[in-house]
Amino acid sequence: MKAESQLFGVVALFFGGAAALYGVWSHDPAGMAVLIVAFGMAGVISFFCAVQYRRRGRRPQDRTEAEVADGAGPLEFFPAHSPWPVVTALGFAVAAAGVVYGLWLFLIGVAVLARGVFGLAFQYATRRD
Repeated sequence: MKAESQLFGVVALFFGGAAALYGVWSHDPAGMAVLIVAFGMAGVISFFCAVQYRRRGRRPQDRTEAEVADGAGPLEFFPAHSPWPVVTALGFAVAAAGVVYGLWLFLIGVAVLARGVFGLAFQYATRRD
């Protein structure tokens, strides 16, 4: 993750410099906002990759002497099935229809959507590896 962190750090610096120069020369608030948001997004990704590198150390992909078999093993936990993506999609569809048909349907859709999102986020919160 070190290489990725450095790569996105350079991208963030580019967008930050471009935003500064663009702001001085153009005085365009829309373009300035886009460049600042791009700087922030690249900075967040760079920060995330740097934190993961510090937590987990070097990966087999980061070492030049590593073999393909060094990266083998259990990957992650993949759930067998979950009802929450369907609930989330249904909630979004009802909320979108509520924009057209009325506030009452929109609020029902938002409630179903919120339940689906919370279900997705916390369905495996108590799972033990």
